[in-house]
Amino acid sequence: MSPRESGSETMSIFSPQLAARFDVLTEKYPVKRSALIPMLLYAQDEVGYLSDAVMAEIADRLSLTPLEVRNVASYYSMLRFRPAGKFNIQVCTNISCMLRGAYDLYERFQEELGVGHKGITADGVFSLEEVECIGVCCWAPAIQVNYDFHDDLTPESVPGILDRYRDKIHSDSSRNGGAAHA
Repeated sequence: MSPRESGSETMSIFSPQLAARFDVLTEKYPVKRSALIPMLLYAQDEVGYLSDAVMAEIADRLSLTPLEVRNVASYYSMLRFRPAGKFNIQVCTNISCMLRGAYDLYERFQEELGVGHKGITADGVFSLEEVECIGVCCWAPAIQVNYDFHDDLTPESVPGILDRYRDKIHSDSSRNGGAAHA
């Protein structure tokens, strides 16, 4: 019996919507393993990171071992094995960004947030990491916050960017009757 099965019911750590999406993905590909990367990304979006339980369930769904899933996941820098902040800031320091001031930009984020590489602010709102490339070299230096790109930046841009994301927390809080989601 798989770790997800309990009697006749199948238990999942994922929402019913994501579990259904996984079922569609496994049918879409002629080789089930081909669904691994999309499943890891969707799971990370829902759970926040790839815990052992997340990887075990994905392994079970694809008839893989948890070690096979971890080996693939560990190759990709966009996949996380620890929780991140609500807004994960990735500062590209690859050659194009580096030549146009990415390290100054990264240092300013560190100063403003009070965290280093893979650090999370005390309130859980922001996390920061230095990454190799986010694919917007023409507009260097650039960052990615979750799935939003910000490009052609200077260190002076940092406080404004952080304020915009803080404002999102406040506007979410006011829409939800004062309950912030950090």
